[in-house]
Amino acid sequence: MLSNLAPLPKDSILGLAALARADDRVHKIDLTVGVYMNERGICPVMSAVQQAQQSLIQAEVSKAYLPAQGDPTFVREIVGLVLGQDHPAIHEQRMTAIQTPGGCGALRIASELIAAANPRAKVWLPSPTWPVHEPLLGSVGLEFQRYSYYDHTQHGLDFESMLNDLQGVAEGDAVLLHGCCHNPCGADLSESQWQTIADLLLERKAMALIDVAYQGLGDDLETDAFGLRLLARQLPEVLIAASCSKNFGLYRERTGATIVVTQTPKETEIVLSQALGAARRLYSMSPAHGALIAGRVLASQELNELWRAELMQMTQRIQSLRSQLSQRLSVVTGQDFGFVAHEKGMFSFLGLTQAQVQVLRDTHAIHMLDSSRINVAGLTDQSIEPLALAIGTVIAQ
Repeated sequence: MLSNLAPLPKDSILGLAALARADDRVHKIDLTVGVYMNERGICPVMSAVQQAQQSLIQAEVSKAYLPAQGDPTFVREIVGLVLGQDHPAIHEQRMTAIQTPGGCGALRIASELIAAANPRAKVWLPSPTWPVHEPLLGSVGLEFQRYSYYDHTQHGLDFESMLNDLQGVAEGDAVLLHGCCHNPCGADLSESQWQTIADLLLERKAMALIDVAYQGLGDDLETDAFGLRLLARQLPEVLIAASCSKNFGLYRERTGATIVVTQTPKETEIVLSQALGAARRLYSMSPAHGALIAGRVLASQELNELWRAELMQMTQRIQSLRSQLSQRLSVVTGQDFGFVAHEKGMFSFLGLTQAQVQVLRDTHAIHMLDSSRINVAGLTDQSIEPLALAIGTVIAQ
């Protein structure tokens, strides 16, 4: 039977990351996969996470399953982090949440809820978006529609085209929005633009599905949550997929949550039953270790403060790398790369052609996605100059 299977193409990101790992040139620069790297080129374990982990190991006496909904402390704390402790949906008991295996698990549970509530719903995806969104959400049979988001010529958000496209949203559709630090372009909505989107979705009676994988890595934890909190206050129903991979550095621990805001407390019970049923079918139980760590960090005033300080240092470092890269590229190429400094989070397009990206890979040992998306957080102060010089060379050719 297995001989009937045909090979699938390699993942567009992971395949290029494998090429980068196999490159043994000592001067290589790997900007492919989206993980935060420190100045030594290491994806670090945060001190707050280390301390919480040590405390957990010392106190742990069992490896029994967590409750089906997840670790209660983690679920409570992640909701407060994402929505804010004073959010009316929390106090009015119009929200529920379930721990998931990372942000991917959160998105999959959200897609299961959409499909169960309205099998005919279309999910509107921004162009561009994270490549895994479509296969991940489409695995439940949902249809997709694309809406304009990023203008590659102007190197920025094309809000007018975005609004024009979203005029086609029908009642019961779901619109996927990046909560902050858009992957792959780094161009985020302003506060006034978030309000315009809220008004549009309310008028269209459409669902907002918000992917928040980078909270705290754009400006700060509160500013980065502005848009999703606005929608969760003004819309009757909102789905949120939250991840602890980036802002806690818990990548391989697979720690996330699906958070749902409903119209009534009674609906939360129904939604939770559907989410738990979907989880049972898909993976039964979420991994415990990362959630127990994140829950401890958030619930402890001392660890919470330490974690927030560390996260801010990471964010400020990314902002500094953006500023340095923008300045050097502008000087070396004679072109305006100011957009790199203004964008948020870990990713930006550099506006290069696929052929130019290939030359960078083959000749200069510089690895990025074919779209010229780079992980800014993969840079160091020392790698900015050789990157800028190499890009200047390929642009001049």
